[in-house]
Amino acid sequence: VDEDERFCVLLFVPLRPDGAWPPAAVNALEALRAALPLPSSSARLAWVDAYRQEPYARALLGAAGAAGLALRHGDVIAVAQKIVSKAEGRQVALDTITPTAEAEALAEETGKDPRLVTLILQESRAVVRKRAGQPGVLVVEHLRGWVHANAGIDQSNIDMGAGGDSALLLPEDPDRSAAELRDALEAAHGVRLGVLINDSFGRAWRMGTCGIAIGASGLLALQDLRGSEDRHGRRLEVSVVGLADELAAAASVVMGQAAEGTPVVLLRGFPGVLGDGSAADLIRPAAEDLFR
Repeated sequence: VDEDERFCVLLFVPLRPDGAWPPAAVNALEALRAALPLPSSSARLAWVDAYRQEPYARALLGAAGAAGLALRHGDVIAVAQKIVSKAEGRQVALDTITPTAEAEALAEETGKDPRLVTLILQESRAVVRKRAGQPGVLVVEHLRGWVHANAGIDQSNIDMGAGGDSALLLPEDPDRSAAELRDALEAAHGVRLGVLINDSFGRAWRMGTCGIAIGASGLLALQDLRGSEDRHGRRLEVSVVGLADELAAAASVVMGQAAEGTPVVLLRGFPGVLGDGSAADLIRPAAEDLFR
């Protein structure tokens, strides 16, 4: 502990052969989390551990082997955001959060938990839309540039621990997470791959959520068709395809949105998708946004 009362805890945990945490280690981690004092409402406990992309990739490769799958050149691996966030320690116990005054006001207006709203605001640049209700709507611009409900913070399919509420934040940098996972998978198989991290987003003008890419590595996030010709020889002038989003949406159909338990999908047979893009390429610049 230094003079500013900051502290760092390093845990060295022997992982299971599949790369997962032993249950006893998980229980000990939660007990330590509950026992440590938090100096302020803005305190963020960051768990830095060995359970990042290398053992994560090993677990993925083990599952692929068990399914009789060998990765090939040109394959795209789509990974659900939720398991990436869990692996990167992005789960927050709500009883560690003291709501801010702004969050209290927004929570009363929108019918949301003020602790959750505090996290939403911490993960956001600006509130874009809000609507009263039980619960209401809170659409924000995320720190990474996405515009979506609740800064992507979710409470489904996470272990709430010993009776306490938790919330799962999006990865801090999904493009970096995708690149690290891709490096590990390519090193293991000796082939060139693409990796997507997908999440389900609502859409402003359509009902229902749809899978989109929030992280990408090794593939073209945008496919620029301008200058090519259609079947009748007409030159395309404005056609730019959100390729990573289309692949993420296809993977999301297989993953499901509830209790399916299929967080990784292998996409195979899509020619011409590999490249040097990132999911950040998909965010429309503010100067081109006609609706804000």
